[in-house]
Amino acid sequence: MKAEIIAVGSEMLTPYRQDTNSLYLTEKLNGIGVTVAFKTVVGDRRKDLVNAIQTALGRIDILILMGGLGPTEDDLTREAAAEALSLTLCRDATQVAALHARAATWRISMPQNNLKQADVLQGATLLSNPHGSAPGQWLDMTFGGYRKLVMLLPGPPHECGPLFDAECLPRLREIVPPRFIAVRTLKAAMIPESQADKLLAPIYTTYADVETSLLAHTGDLQITLVCSKANAAAARERVDELAERIEETLEDWLYSSQGDSLEQIVLYYLGLRQATLAVAESCTGGLIAQRITSVPGASRSFLGGVVAYSDELKASLAGVPAELIAQHGAVSAEVAKALAQGIRARTGATLGLGVTGIAGPAGATESKPLGLVHVAVCDAQGAGTVERTFRGDRNRVREWAAQQALDLVRRRLM
Repeated sequence: MKAEIIAVGSEMLTPYRQDTNSLYLTEKLNGIGVTVAFKTVVGDRRKDLVNAIQTALGRIDILILMGGLGPTEDDLTREAAAEALSLTLCRDATQVAALHARAATWRISMPQNNLKQADVLQGATLLSNPHGSAPGQWLDMTFGGYRKLVMLLPGPPHECGPLFDAECLPRLREIVPPRFIAVRTLKAAMIPESQADKLLAPIYTTYADVETSLLAHTGDLQITLVCSKANAAAARERVDELAERIEETLEDWLYSSQGDSLEQIVLYYLGLRQATLAVAESCTGGLIAQRITSVPGASRSFLGGVVAYSDELKASLAGVPAELIAQHGAVSAEVAKALAQGIRARTGATLGLGVTGIAGPAGATESKPLGLVHVAVCDAQGAGTVERTFRGDRNRVREWAAQQALDLVRRRLM
């Protein structure tokens, strides 16, 4: 069975709010074998919401509407659903009493506009909401000659999730045919999405029963495999089979076959080698250290580091000779190497990592363009360096540089 989730609220069409409920609901639906085929965000306009409901019911089996169940004039989900489904709204006396009782516990008089929260779709079942004043509604109906399940849920996450778990999931389990969804996430670093797809498309296109998606972001490629079958073992077997072929194809590009982050993998290798790491960052401004220390237990392998932005601090904190900077410039392979060697020597770490670059928007020259980054990693066997030029704004260059640096450490430890 397929589902669509409609998030209702004009605020979610602004830059300041986003729908997070649908992520939670998607995970729960996938857990019972339901695929979410569409997610829609609709503003507080009745006509638009009516059209969205009717469109959704023409293409899916399960429709979940979130939000718009409050007491204000712009809370129109009940009214729009009634119009879209050609149903009447009836005021439920029991719910009216519950609203008055709830107001009494707050020692306030209930505003009359709250009564609209007791309006129930013809044939719907009210769903108890112990965390708010707006109950949910469950409707099992026929639309266009087909059975449809429609749920109206409150928008606040602390109301939506618990209500769905307590009231909707048990009902869905009784109705939804047994299906199992297996999901596997693989990750690769610093390989262009187009290059990865050129390698992988001949493989994953032969698995018609596995949905494969590639998502690239600043040097990180996430490959998600989803398969739905009548039993869990069959779904997992297909996903694992495809994952194994992808692993073999991507070789050293691939750093995780279970969805781990690059910093988690770096720390895993450090622990495996009983090694430690220290960093000296310039253009990344502490971003590498932030990523590493976001992983619980990082202190077992990560000693720390410095943000050496000025030339003076590169010399005093990381031991970079002033004459080296004068000769090659602060953004150079030589200085990156010196940063790595210097921080390793001063901290006693097994590995030292140095990064320097031009994140912009100023600082570029004819020979050193915006986005130029030098990364170096050093251990007892010597040092290795990488030069890259990344496109994008300041933040994007810094994110790319941090990803490249962590990947260089990973490869050094492999």
